[in-house]
Amino acid sequence: MQSEPSWPAGRPPLEPFFLRLAAWSVFSGITARILRWRRLARLARLAREEYALSAAGASGRVLGRPTRPRALIFSTTGMRFRRYPAHVPQAAVDEVQEPRAVVALTDVAVYRRTTGQEIVLDGINWTVRPGEHWALLGPNGAGKTTLLRLIGAVMYPTTGTVEVLNHRLGRVDMRELRARIGLVSAAQKVPLDASAHTIVLTGATGTVQPLWGMYDTATRERAHALLAELGCKELAERRFGDCSGGQRARILISRALMADPSLLLLDEPFNALDLPSREDLVDALHRLAADWADLATVTVTHHVEELPPSTTHAFLLREGRRLASGPVDHVLTPDNMSSCFGRPVHVACHDGRWYARSGR
Repeated sequence: MQSEPSWPAGRPPLEPFFLRLAAWSVFSGITARILRWRRLARLARLAREEYALSAAGASGRVLGRPTRPRALIFSTTGMRFRRYPAHVPQAAVDEVQEPRAVVALTDVAVYRRTTGQEIVLDGINWTVRPGEHWALLGPNGAGKTTLLRLIGAVMYPTTGTVEVLNHRLGRVDMRELRARIGLVSAAQKVPLDASAHTIVLTGATGTVQPLWGMYDTATRERAHALLAELGCKELAERRFGDCSGGQRARILISRALMADPSLLLLDEPFNALDLPSREDLVDALHRLAADWADLATVTVTHHVEELPPSTTHAFLLREGRRLASGPVDHVLTPDNMSSCFGRPVHVACHDGRWYARSGR
């Protein structure tokens, strides 16, 4: 009886090999088709969101970018779609009526870097939306500066998440993000011998010294316009070092606005100002809130008397923890202020201006 032929050593039969190859081809085809349709579903979802945004804010701004109806074109393998936002279901529009957050902090904690154990901030949850004007108050050492550094994209939290202008810290280039945030602080280094107009120009490039080749006629005119808007038109050619404290604060605010930020942070802008200078700055901030409808601001201060009438919200911080936050009328109460500063405090509001005194 003739025996079946045997395969040489190390060479598998061809039939099992081709069967495995065919099975792998089928599996790859199915996988590719699934991925293709998942991609299609994702693009369709993005298209629906874009339609809703276009309908809900065709003439507004979302995080500093203009939202306007436009054709959406997307494609998958072998497919191409062109859709226009001619009709949007009302349900989709209702979903986006609430403005997207400029700042969103979730369960944020910060520990002292030197020890890694001392808590600077703990359990902070906070949301700031476009057009809101927040006052950040608390005693010395409460964590106000650290909180401002977080939302200014200067530092990272130890735990929790921080989203600024729809970007999560740790997943975005912090330098690019800071370019969209205006910051005014007495600690800012600017050349004292430069003119006020030159100081404002440096805000367009985010530099300490001016880069003259970068400033065209439109940029220079914008700097003059911002100085005029903040009541400093006559100071354009004056040396920054010769300006008073209140004038310097308004010039630095003009500088911060050169980049058209969506978020403006004011770190104790009223520090060491006399009464007339304080009132000039209060009036300037009140006008700014009226002229820049979508701009969100956060002002750190120790005194409620420094808050302009345009203040909409307040955040009270004590020992690194949130004591109260929300609409200013609900937060700046005698009970909350007394708990925040550790002594009886009487608070009153007259014609939009706040006043506080000790209750002893």
